[in-house]
Amino acid sequence: MQFGSGVPTVEVGDLKDGDFLLDVREDDEWEAGHAEGALHIPLSDFVARYGELTEAAPQDGRVNVICRSGGRSAQVTTYLVQQGIDAVNVDGGMQVWAAAGRPVVTDEGGTGFVL
Repeated sequence: MQFGSGVPTVEVGDLKDGDFLLDVREDDEWEAGHAEGALHIPLSDFVARYGELTEAAPQDGRVNVICRSGGRSAQVTTYLVQQGIDAVNVDGGMQVWAAAGRPVVTDEGGTGFVL
């Protein structure tokens, strides 16, 4: 885990299947493709939908926050850490996720892509 930018980060390669993932990209990006099992709350709706995260997130686990490249997820990670939640920013976001060969799917279960 890195703290260089002041935001705790995790590398895509350090994530394991089943780790809790919060995707904060917008609806069109999500629809194009996302990590299977991720919780989707767009940054633009995040404050209004914060309760969905607190209900879905594991009580004793870490929230791994992802966006396209890491900027928006860094903002959400900072906010979550300020709320006392164990949260980390996924370094490089979905671009690195896909480049690493991790699956990107659509809601229908087909192969997706990173928009």
